[in-house]
Amino acid sequence: MSVKDLIFKQAKEVDERYQAAKGLRPRMNKVFPEHFSFLFGELALYSFVVLLLTGTYLALFFQPSSAELVYHGSYTPMHDVEMSQAFASTLDISFDVRAGLLVRQMHHWAANIFVAAILVHLLRIFFTGAFRKPREANWIIGVFLLILGIAEGFAGYSLPDDLLSGTGLRIMSGIVLSIPLLGTWLHWLVFGSEFPGELIIPRLFAGHILILPGLILVLIAVHLAGVWYQKHTQFPGERGTERNVVGVRTFPAFAARSTSLAIMVTGILALMGGIFQINPIFTYGPYQPSMSSINSQPDWYLQMIEGAMRLWPGWRIDLGNYTVPAVFWPAVVMPILLFGSILVYPFVERRLTRDTGLAHNIAQRPRDVPVRSGFGAMTLAFYFVLVIAGNDDVIDFVFSVPFERVVWFGRIGVLVLPPLAFYLTYRICLALQRADRDVIRHGVGTGVIQRHAEGYFVEVTQPLRAEPDQESLKFARYRGNPVPHLPGDLETTKDGGKVAAKDTGRLP
Repeated sequence: MSVKDLIFKQAKEVDERYQAAKGLRPRMNKVFPEHFSFLFGELALYSFVVLLLTGTYLALFFQPSSAELVYHGSYTPMHDVEMSQAFASTLDISFDVRAGLLVRQMHHWAANIFVAAILVHLLRIFFTGAFRKPREANWIIGVFLLILGIAEGFAGYSLPDDLLSGTGLRIMSGIVLSIPLLGTWLHWLVFGSEFPGELIIPRLFAGHILILPGLILVLIAVHLAGVWYQKHTQFPGERGTERNVVGVRTFPAFAARSTSLAIMVTGILALMGGIFQINPIFTYGPYQPSMSSINSQPDWYLQMIEGAMRLWPGWRIDLGNYTVPAVFWPAVVMPILLFGSILVYPFVERRLTRDTGLAHNIAQRPRDVPVRSGFGAMTLAFYFVLVIAGNDDVIDFVFSVPFERVVWFGRIGVLVLPPLAFYLTYRICLALQRADRDVIRHGVGTGVIQRHAEGYFVEVTQPLRAEPDQESLKFARYRGNPVPHLPGDLETTKDGGKVAAKDTGRLP
């Protein structure tokens, strides 16, 4: 009996007992859209799988302890240096564990790509209106996944107890203490004592490998279940409607494509881990409260808070025996307002637009919703200004720009650039809408220039709708209408009109 016959026989026996085909057939025939932008969610998923695998390997060798020791390991430049067991075990992973440094760097790169993929995925959902009814819950889950991914990244970033991560942890300690009334109690709950204490590393380790990954796994499972049963949105097209899905089936096309993406993500992360250095803790040294250095910035997804703290003036509020430090506003209030606004945006837009009708399965083009696109551009401009402000010391050092001038540029920019981004995006969307109306009214530009009888030159346009006497364009539609590009691609009809001789292109 051949292998094929043996597999077929075993599958038949399983189906006879459990009726597997009855449950699998509709799942295998499920249709997924083909647009590339839908792959960012899968990119986040496969990055998270790499995170789980590499993190499990690293956890076998990491010592989550703040106990002090004198290092005498393989990295000779650190000999006789006092450090925590956490930092010493990270050095051992980097230089003594087989493939330890490769796995460490793969893990760190995967964390950055995981958060970036979630962010880009959310941006695609926002700008195309994919958060509208009935997908509001999935939008909320996606935002919480972004928040948990940032928290998970910060916890892992702080575990090695090196000079850079220790500086970030000290900043976080100050942020917690800045919270009025609750700050002292929350600091004790997190650190167990005054900073740094001996409990913070074990607690971060437990949160990093158990609590936060568990929450992320639950949210991913709920998110995938929602996408599976509610189906994806899709871009408008010739066949796409609110009641169907146009794309490829789960098996074999989508399964092969998704498996290929998973292999590519793993391979590229392995390549990045082997070639591109990231977080070289052995060049930073162990954390010492009295030391810091230039370019002490966290990973990119936290630089916004760093930049906000650097731009905010030193205004503090004294209320009797209580003080509200200046850092409370940019580091606590601003992120809460920002993420809170992102969470409730679908409900605010639905109320303002009175969009309480049927479910929306067709994605919108950003140009067709200029106000929403303007708000998105404004938020991105706000974010990028704060990220640049978080590197003001590096700008000062590299470009010899006075530090105070960089700060004032950032303060002015954070007030001026976001509204400017809103206005420009809004006007660009309106201009694109006018261009669309011109296409509908006059036809598609072909790029072919023709001399008119009166002597002037005009571009040959092709109408979107077929004229009654143009048999070749009788069934032309907005999507898929042939567009000629060269003079040789045009034919002259009996009445002198121009039609496409062959299909040389299609409308985007």
